[in-house]
Amino acid sequence: MTPGKVEPTNNASERLLCPAVVQRKVTNGYRAMWAADGEAAVRTVVDTARLIGTNPFGAILKSVSA
Repeated sequence: MTPGKVEPTNNASERLLCPAVVQRKVTNGYRAMWAADGEAAVRTVVDTARLIGTNPFGAILKSVSA
């Protein structure tokens, strides 16, 4: 995909959501809202790191130490 172009389907978005959906179904969700928020935050940092081409683990360490 060239920069500035939007895909005609949402397949990429659906594929990114799949691990979160599997996690929710396997564990029957979260009992505490802070746990769900933490999971969402970690997934956001990891996906953003992959998108810009950096090391996801390093991005997590950088965001936690900031």
